[in-house]
Amino acid sequence: MSTPVHLTPARRPAAVLASARQRREGSRTGSPYRNPAEHALLGIQAGAGNRAATAAVQRARAGEQAGGQGSAPQNSTAPAGAQKKNYRDRIAGLLDRFKKNLDPIDTFIKGVQTPANAGFTQQAAAAANEGLKHSAAASGTSAASGNLLTEATGTVVSGMDAYKNMKDARKHETGAGHHTAGKKAKVKGTDAVIGAAGSGAYSAAIAKEVTKIQKAADAAVASEASGIASASVAALKSVRSVFRVGGAARKYRKVKELGDPHLVHAESLARLNESREHANWAAAEAFVALDAYWKQDGEGRLELIGEAVDAAWEAMGEARDAAETLQRAERDVEKLNTVQGYAKKKQLTKIGKETVGGALGESTKAAAGVVTAVAAGTAGLASNPVGWGLAGAGAGLVLGVTLYKALRAATKRYEEVRRPEVWAPQGETPAEAASRSESLKHALKFWKKVSKGERQAMAREIYALAAGPHIPGSGGTTQEMRQSGMALLIALKAGPADHKLDEDAWVASLDDPAKTEAWIKEIAEQLASG
Repeated sequence: MSTPVHLTPARRPAAVLASARQRREGSRTGSPYRNPAEHALLGIQAGAGNRAATAAVQRARAGEQAGGQGSAPQNSTAPAGAQKKNYRDRIAGLLDRFKKNLDPIDTFIKGVQTPANAGFTQQAAAAANEGLKHSAAASGTSAASGNLLTEATGTVVSGMDAYKNMKDARKHETGAGHHTAGKKAKVKGTDAVIGAAGSGAYSAAIAKEVTKIQKAADAAVASEASGIASASVAALKSVRSVFRVGGAARKYRKVKELGDPHLVHAESLARLNESREHANWAAAEAFVALDAYWKQDGEGRLELIGEAVDAAWEAMGEARDAAETLQRAERDVEKLNTVQGYAKKKQLTKIGKETVGGALGESTKAAAGVVTAVAAGTAGLASNPVGWGLAGAGAGLVLGVTLYKALRAATKRYEEVRRPEVWAPQGETPAEAASRSESLKHALKFWKKVSKGERQAMAREIYALAAGPHIPGSGGTTQEMRQSGMALLIALKAGPADHKLDEDAWVASLDDPAKTEAWIKEIAEQLASG
């Protein structure tokens, strides 16, 4: 027997125009570029970010206008507070949509354009090619400007999300809704702080590139300041990733310590099987007695037969109930095994992503920033292949993880509309499956989150195992299985202490149908976080 768990409108930047003017002046004074192909590529890079950013703004505005046309007119008699909240939500939604449209551009800049600029800058310094140096600086200014726009927008969005979730946490005070909102407020608040620091670093990078274009005397100072700023921000991100890896590792160990459900519940399953066998024997004996009464003669025979029929019917019902209880317990053991495996897989995946993209990628970028600052007094990162290599390696690691996340998210969005029946809630009629072309279009909508995927389905399964008898679908769950479900919630950091509730109130909240949605959202968040 398993031991019960005891719960406790776009314009080109001035820098780009200046660079173009310098290239024209250079050609008139007779100092042509040594490699026209390189400068053509740099010219394309310098303008690509601006054109892409313009397109992102236009898409975001078009989405906002479409949303405004499709929505009903606001009630002029609505309270001023409600209208203010509605405007704030609409602004937050617009900024979030704008930020997500900028993310692909930002990924290209960080993973491709910035390392390429560093390579061209190094080549220009080694060959003493002033024209190539200025072109690379112009492209670098464009790249840093695109990064700054994305980072600043993300900072504002994170700050607004943190404020909103802080209010939600104060409103709920306790329970799953409080914990979900409180944790989001901390995460988004941290993102806002790091985003503000990143915006400062990109501003320093713009200043560094502008001093190169203008041949300013303080170019070395600007390069040193930029290196220190970028190294500091990368170090902050690396430290945050290390903490996330530690949190995910601890959660993984706690889930693993719960043990194999087949072994943990082997005794209780054996006991249920024994009860089923006894019920079957009792039913068989009742039918034997009924047969014997049929063969008897004399007075009271019909009365005895009636009693035997009632006994046989009752014994047969008990046998059926025992068989159903055993089958339900076996299915629940399989479900528990599946959700525990999924929870461990999610934490291992998070450890891998944070280690490669955060701890290693950002620390490598921090080392590149240090090299930039140290070498700024001489020729800077431009003539230092070590710094260039570190910057490229760090960008490659971060880019790889980003592309992996994007591919996974696109696959999930495709499956969400292509095969809606796979992860549809039990008892709910799934939506009609979309065609392949429509599914592909939906998969490319990178600004949308998956709302009906595997993680949400696993959250519903966990809740069904831990919920009380008043929750539809959980009435037949055995007490041992319910205890295991609650233990899994505690391992996932969704226990009584996390919700600021005592044990009895926490258990009661699991048995409250009005809190089902909040619980499923809480479990889904805890599965994804460390």
